Amino acid sequence: MNKIGVIYSGNESHYRTFHEPKFHQFIDQLIYHPDFLEADISMLDILIVPSQLNQPLLLKSVDKIHDFAQSGGTVVAFGPQPNDWLPNQNWEFRPTNFWWWLESNPDSGLTLEAPNHALFERYLTLNDCTWHQHGVFWPSEDAEILIGSTSGGAVMYEQTSQYHGHWIITTLDPDYHFGSYFMPATEQFLKGFFPYLAYE
Repeated sequence: MNKIGVIYSGNESHYRTFHEPKFHQFIDQLIYHPDFLEADISMLDILIVPSQLNQPLLLKSVDKIHDFAQSGGTVVAFGPQPNDWLPNQNWEFRPTNFWWWLESNPDSGLTLEAPNHALFERYLTLNDCTWHQHGVFWPSEDAEILIGSTSGGAVMYEQTSQYHGHWIITTLDPDYHFGSYFMPATEQFLKGFFPYLAYE
């Protein structure tokens, strides 16, 4: 079973999400963000960088996060990323339509690009990943797009490179919405995503 660490802001949404027993059981190390630079994360296999982190503090943490990935760990990044800190980051902000599902013939605009990936064969469906969106990434050609957008770009992708290590990056922000009691699909996402990280 992989050892998972989470950078933890202490805000109310993070508190609820990462202390929820059905998710907390998969977390080996909950690292308060102001303490992250001094924390020993060498025993971890996976580091989750949630959405809604303090951005100046996140930018100070970048070298340590990249060192973790380059040393063989997997970094998972949730949510919109307006600041340039991800490897080969090409983020495009798009206006958020919170109420697309109320439209006639609602269409989320999401596409499942890798149905044979282990994440979708055993743990998640596209419906589990479907709520509003904040933008897309335009990853480099060596990335595997897992969830795409009908208007172009990637909502979730996986990338492994010699120089940057292994990353799973998504614009989705289930940690914020589950912790804020907003968007039921986010609970299903986390119920599948944590076991995937732990066991695959």
